Amino acid sequence: MEERPLAQQAPQDFRSFLAVTRASGDLVAIDQEVDWDQELAGIGRLSCERNGPAFLFNNVKDYAPQWRVATNPIATWRRMAIAFGLPADTPVPRLYETYAARESRPVPPVLVKDGPCKEVIVAGDRVDLFDLPVPMVHEGDGGRYVGTWDLVVSKDAKSDWVNWGMYRFMIHNEKLMTGFPRPTSHLGKMLLDGYVPNGKPMPIAIAMGCDPLSHLAAAATFRIGGNEADLAGGLRERPVELVKCETSDLYVPASAEVVIEAEVYPDRVNQEGPYGEYPGYRSGEMGNSICARVTAITRRRDPIWTLDTTGFMDSSATTTSITGAIAIQRRLEANGVPVKAVYVPPEGAVHLAIVSVRRGGAEVAQKIVNILTVRRALISKIVVVDEDVDVFNISAVLHAFATKCHPARGIHVVRYEGKANTLTPAYTQEERVTRTGASVAFDSTWPPEWPADATPVRATLDSMYSPDVQRRVLERWRSLGLQ
Repeated sequence: MEERPLAQQAPQDFRSFLAVTRASGDLVAIDQEVDWDQELAGIGRLSCERNGPAFLFNNVKDYAPQWRVATNPIATWRRMAIAFGLPADTPVPRLYETYAARESRPVPPVLVKDGPCKEVIVAGDRVDLFDLPVPMVHEGDGGRYVGTWDLVVSKDAKSDWVNWGMYRFMIHNEKLMTGFPRPTSHLGKMLLDGYVPNGKPMPIAIAMGCDPLSHLAAAATFRIGGNEADLAGGLRERPVELVKCETSDLYVPASAEVVIEAEVYPDRVNQEGPYGEYPGYRSGEMGNSICARVTAITRRRDPIWTLDTTGFMDSSATTTSITGAIAIQRRLEANGVPVKAVYVPPEGAVHLAIVSVRRGGAEVAQKIVNILTVRRALISKIVVVDEDVDVFNISAVLHAFATKCHPARGIHVVRYEGKANTLTPAYTQEERVTRTGASVAFDSTWPPEWPADATPVRATLDSMYSPDVQRRVLERWRSLGLQ
């Protein structure tokens, strides 16, 4: 592997990432006391809504000075670029290209005997989840949530498949958590297929404060059977060092700030929710969710708790924007769709995708929505545009949608049951319970059967003027000092 200067390498742990973001002006440290009950998360929430910095809270009410809390690690494209080891002002299309290139070059992890996450070990009866500075994120939440920026490790009962995911867990009492992995998620599939039928508890480990690209891998839209630890190594361009848990055979990133080891009961549920989720709304009401008993907590001596203040434009907006878009593009390519590019805009709250194709039309649009709803349907709205529309240019996309999508023939709907995104705010409570929903493709392409001389031409400089005129106009523009 080609060696790059350290300044151009992805940060290999959370603290080195914080150091770079502080140097770039993308991290603000607060030394004054801040209340863990909504105030702390409220500051982080406002920052998401204003495209502001990450925060490091050095003085959390009711907790010892050794505890700190960091919010929204990669909720902006600038911080995402820093996580990749790139300049903070790297354009979004370049970030997409970087992810796609590194994703295709996985690097397996390496096992180590010890790590910073083992500096303090608390196990058995001494475990108390309230010893952790877990904030109350929103008013109206069912409780204090551990898993808003985490890395949850689980292992398939029937194979060597190890999954990293990002799932929410709510503190139920000192030793119990309730969680919300969807049944269609990888963790949910492992639990329901391999542990519940045999009445066996499922070991999990929740790692907090790993390097940001390991968290990105955990949040990624990745294939069933794929090991996200390998993906994280590829994204970092260095192997992730893993250390064995204290109470199970699972392995976690050795550089983590905090690790919560637990067992998910195969035959027990507890009340969980509601919670202000990534679509930007409170999700549902309190209901039955999986129940996990904590067996150990290991951590650094001076740990930094990590938090994503979920809601509109949180860290999941950027992480899923990249990982979801690349996964969609690869799936469409594998199924013969003439796709050029895919963009999942953060403003769409992981409910909207923009797909450009080299050849459009109703048949292609219908095929796209069919492919993207085969197993589970997280995205409910897909805008399909011609290849000359830049998917990253929302103005161009809106123009194409408004002018080229036929209000009757351009809409292609697929309805389904048992695989809808239960966090979609537009669904009724009954639809969420049965996971019944729909996805729609808006065909904003010219029908391929239209002859060229009958296809409208855009009234823009690059479409309605000759190359010579374009050249002269641009030269004149630059000579006037205009951008």
